[in-house]
Amino acid sequence: MELTNLHSLSAAEAAGLIRDGVISSAQLVESCLARIREVEPGVQAWAFLDPDYALAQARAADERRLTGQPIGALHGVPVAIKDIFDTADFPTEYGSPIYAGHTPSRDATVVALLRAAGAVILGKTVTTEFAYFSPGKTRNPQNPEHTPGGSSSGSAAAVAAEMVPLAIGSQTNGSTIRPAAYCGVVGFKPTHGLISRYRALALSRSLDHVGLFARSIGDIALITERLVGYDENDPDTKPRAPIPFSQIAAEEPPLTPMFAFIKTPVWARTDEDTKLGFAEIIEQLGSQVEEVELFPSAEKAWEWHQTIMSAEMASNLERIWQRSVGGLSEQLRWQIESGRKALAIDYQRALTQITPMQESFLELFEQRYDAILTPAAPSAAPKGISSTGDPGFCTLWTLCGMPSVSLPLLESSDGLPIGVQLVGARNGDAKLLRTARWLAAKMAAT
Repeated sequence: MELTNLHSLSAAEAAGLIRDGVISSAQLVESCLARIREVEPGVQAWAFLDPDYALAQARAADERRLTGQPIGALHGVPVAIKDIFDTADFPTEYGSPIYAGHTPSRDATVVALLRAAGAVILGKTVTTEFAYFSPGKTRNPQNPEHTPGGSSSGSAAAVAAEMVPLAIGSQTNGSTIRPAAYCGVVGFKPTHGLISRYRALALSRSLDHVGLFARSIGDIALITERLVGYDENDPDTKPRAPIPFSQIAAEEPPLTPMFAFIKTPVWARTDEDTKLGFAEIIEQLGSQVEEVELFPSAEKAWEWHQTIMSAEMASNLERIWQRSVGGLSEQLRWQIESGRKALAIDYQRALTQITPMQESFLELFEQRYDAILTPAAPSAAPKGISSTGDPGFCTLWTLCGMPSVSLPLLESSDGLPIGVQLVGARNGDAKLLRTARWLAAKMAAT
């Protein structure tokens, strides 16, 4: 087959071709590296990349297959890793010069699981400083004058620019869904605790999630299936039976999905393109969507999220703040210092609000709806690179630990992608991906 555009293959396609001996992992990785050489100067998605080492991993994967040894579902497929996850063979610098050259001794759990599935760890992608707001060097592949979002900017941009089919990110507020929306790829934030965060930068135990990027729902399901599981080193993970994400995501829903369109208080910040785009989706869905008011008890969720995030970040980053306060951005210093001033009663009160909100949303799903429909961000990627954009449409769902996915279904008047966010019931991640695939197919057919 034609080998010049292998970088544009989906992960599932690439894994199948490698498994069947049609292409080699080395050919696929070389194609991705050629693509990186072509577009990386304008995108700047990578924090660390060693082409020779990437090819060495690929050749080892090919040798393993040729000698008849067992291979995993991602055998020979390159994956990019956000530079907040520990990697024993790459530097992990957390987007800060304070950690320049820092190389951990062990892999993060998600990295180890990817290796076990046969993936080639292509390199480390750019993160904002300590996965907070201060931007890195990455530019939006759709238009370099616009932000790629954050904090998982490099991961989203690398997938969007077809440098790699899969990438790992994270989300504590909107750090996966927002850059996926801005860069025009699929972004997935699973249920809190579904995927281990062990040996990833800890900002907030209550809010930190692993995030995933791909160019299709099928690829998101494929990589999620490899990463879900109990890890004794992450107390928020739980033993669970294996979930066939790929199978469920590919199935037709047993009934036509019903959507709850929830604007939330952030709707007031949406631009005209986003409003018009959602009006079009609602018209296409017809009787399969109903507008639902956000229950009053959740209207302070954004305030509670800020209280929890600032307090837990202040605790987790205290040593860095004490030793290197002069090396931190003004934004991060403000956040840590705000958390240091937080009252214990306010923090505990905010934590106690999460469970009642989760229960209220569960009732919503049990009554009638398959997914909540809402924007991923108030607009397409804003112009300028000094800000990563507004995460407000992600805050509530992150606080509640509910799974969410961003789909690049809309376009702004100036041709930039606008993300459509679907939110599902906690631990209903596979069903959410099935519903997302259904919606993407329906919109593509109209």
